[in-house]
Amino acid sequence: VPHGTGRTPWKGPYVMSDDANEPVRQVPVNEVLPQEAAPPVAPPHDGRRPPAVTVIPLPPARRSTRLKWLFLGIVAVLLIGGGAWYWINGGPPPVQYKTAAVDRGPITSIVTATGTVNPVVSVTVGSQVSGKIAALFADFNSVVTKGQALAQIDQQPFKARQSQARAALKSARGNLAKAKNLAAQRKREQDRMTTLRKQAFVSQADLDVAETNFRDAQAQVEVSQAQVDQAEATLASAELDLGYTTIYSPVNGIVVSRNVDVGQTVAASFQTPTLFVIAQDLTQMQVHSNVSEADVGGVAEGKAARFRVDAYPKYFFEGTVTQVRNAPISIQNVVTYDVVITVDNKDLKLKPGMTANVTIITAKKESPLRVPNGALRFRMPNVPVDKKIAQVWVLAQDGTVRQQVVTTGIADSLFTEIDEGALKEGDAVVIGIDASEEQAQKKLPPGFEPGRGMR
Repeated sequence: VPHGTGRTPWKGPYVMSDDANEPVRQVPVNEVLPQEAAPPVAPPHDGRRPPAVTVIPLPPARRSTRLKWLFLGIVAVLLIGGGAWYWINGGPPPVQYKTAAVDRGPITSIVTATGTVNPVVSVTVGSQVSGKIAALFADFNSVVTKGQALAQIDQQPFKARQSQARAALKSARGNLAKAKNLAAQRKREQDRMTTLRKQAFVSQADLDVAETNFRDAQAQVEVSQAQVDQAEATLASAELDLGYTTIYSPVNGIVVSRNVDVGQTVAASFQTPTLFVIAQDLTQMQVHSNVSEADVGGVAEGKAARFRVDAYPKYFFEGTVTQVRNAPISIQNVVTYDVVITVDNKDLKLKPGMTANVTIITAKKESPLRVPNGALRFRMPNVPVDKKIAQVWVLAQDGTVRQQVVTTGIADSLFTEIDEGALKEGDAVVIGIDASEEQAQKKLPPGFEPGRGMR
């Protein structure tokens, strides 16, 4: 390295000798040769040993050029390979359709609804008179017969009114007897005046007064008779009210509900109070179900029905539709109709008031030609849809799809009957299109599929 504090431009390699006293000298570039091609140094003529010279070789230029071209070749191969892969796989994937086969099998058309279990005959027992409950002779679940006493209202006020009515009747009868006696007296006076008038012993005015008094006496008899009749009616009403203080069962059955206790006062002035509810026969029950107006068209009397209750979730009760009532039931602008289903309850599992989940079978076929409901709901992208007709898309063996118009029949939650159309058993109908994510999952190697918990 040359001495000095400043930097000197590089002019070529420097040659150093083994002699420390000999200075470093600069050699031109054109004299630098590879070590294996360096020519031998001739000894000097003065006989001294020539100084050893160390030559620093430069890397050959050919090797650097080869590496450069090798690098460019690798880059070119990668670009060509990436372009070829994108050309082959970079385009849109082919459309993959989800299909299902047209087959034959059972179809059951049903209507679902909810309802309440009730007895066939349920009698509400009330009171026609007001008063305090003095005694109860029946309780919940009591088996009663027709005419059996169920409760009794305090009779003391009613017995007092009965005695008062009897006394009023006696007074009326006494007044009637008095009026009859007075009428008889007036009759005798009239006859006497008539005889004396013929003999001119009395004036005509006296005779007229006698006749008037007689007619007044007859009228008083009629008034007294009416008072007697009124008193008798009052007595009969008092006795009837006294009889109403004892509540009797009108039918044979079981007490389902009791709404009063001993000492409670019932008031029957404006509305008859309900004391008991008696179910006539619990072995025959009815389910009053609310069927929507969209489904009531397929429900008719005689249709089979089945239902479950929360008390027996695994048991189905079989019944029959016995009545479809025409009176609409509107709740929050939702119109339903009451459908009555009769069911046998010999084992007494069903209780009044239970909620029933009803299934009414409106139609059933064993082996019709059918397609999945998804085939009728499928809509091909970018294809106009006519909602007035039913149509399906059929996948041919060559991979093409065609639109087919059909006529449908009954349907259930999975399949729909095909009444008319060119479909035949075994045809593949389109029910959907595979998404790209689903196709990618199908192409994953074994062991890399997403687990059940992955979405």
